[in-house]
Amino acid sequence: MPDQETIVITGVGLTSPLGNELATLRRNLLDGISGVSTMETRFMGEVFAGICNFDERRHQSSKERRRGTRAGSISIFCASEAVASAQLDLDTIGRSRIGIFIGVTEHGTVETENEINVIRGFDYDTKCWSHHHNPRTVANNPAGEVTINMGITGPHYTIGAACAAGNAGLIQGCQMLRLGEVDAAICGGVSESIHSFGIFASFASQGALASHADPTKASRPFDKNRNGIVVAEGGCLYLLERLSDATRRGAPIVCELVGYAMNSDACDPVMPLPERLAECMTAAVRRAGIELSQVNIINTHATSTPSGDEQEAIAIRQVFGDYPNVYVNNTKSFIGHAMGAAGALELAGNLGAFDDGMVHPTINVEELDPACAMRNLVCNEPRDIGRVDYILNNSFGMLGINSATVVKRHSA
Repeated sequence: MPDQETIVITGVGLTSPLGNELATLRRNLLDGISGVSTMETRFMGEVFAGICNFDERRHQSSKERRRGTRAGSISIFCASEAVASAQLDLDTIGRSRIGIFIGVTEHGTVETENEINVIRGFDYDTKCWSHHHNPRTVANNPAGEVTINMGITGPHYTIGAACAAGNAGLIQGCQMLRLGEVDAAICGGVSESIHSFGIFASFASQGALASHADPTKASRPFDKNRNGIVVAEGGCLYLLERLSDATRRGAPIVCELVGYAMNSDACDPVMPLPERLAECMTAAVRRAGIELSQVNIINTHATSTPSGDEQEAIAIRQVFGDYPNVYVNNTKSFIGHAMGAAGALELAGNLGAFDDGMVHPTINVEELDPACAMRNLVCNEPRDIGRVDYILNNSFGMLGINSATVVKRHSA
């Protein structure tokens, strides 16, 4: 198997706070519509959140849903939609030759919090503890639920990569295809984070949870008055194939996955290091075999925290500051931070640029922070740049894990 055989995306399945289809997500991004609203969470009352609304029963039975998890349900929905959009017959390709590689920030906290809440009402009698708890909370649960639902017998696992996990899932799928271990990879990232009060509480204790009079304006990366993260749920899974296989079966090709990189800051649990971010972006572009000046869109990771946004802006200026045709945007300003799903969902929101030539904006930038100023940062209104050939997608996470992917317009 040639090490550098071209890998292509042939299917996309997603659920997001801005819709459950690629076209809907894209339209809402170009129209500047926020997907952030409010919800009640245990012990904290009303919080801002990016909430998904999809049909959990479209691809799984009521029994499966009761036995499984929200992350598993998101995964099943996204995987099934990705396979459908790729027009892939699982039996033709062979179910043992399909791999499931799903990035997650964390898994199991939602179910454990729920069980503890129940047992409190029964004087902590463990007889009340669900016998489903163990299979619900093992780290491979979201990917495993997909295999059971779809009868896929190839390898499956989750990739714990904090908020870089969506990109990490894509990278793993690409590598397994190039190794010849699978002939199709369902990969990306999912998140059920809004259902865990602990995530909200922890960000609040850090002083990193967004506040604003208007929930739709709470997520505001690069704005001078940004003050924290809006937690979101969601998922995006891609169907990856080798170009030769996709061409042979006449598959619809969305784009090519041509570059990727991952590295570590190795310095702090939460503070990004611009030097390592710069190295990660540069390595991904070099692997794609292009010059830095050929990148058309950089989708930033920026989460709307004061320090994190500034560190990424420093890195982007360092790497791309001299290139007039590189444009910068941010998707979290619309949907919040979908944690393990973030990288995969944010990439999806930009794929439409290959067709329409538009850079979707970063919304809610009322007063740009001078420390976050970047050349061609697209704010509040979309920008028509005519043609898009390469998109760089940044996704960074706690404990200093960094990832970047590069996708390319496919020319038949």
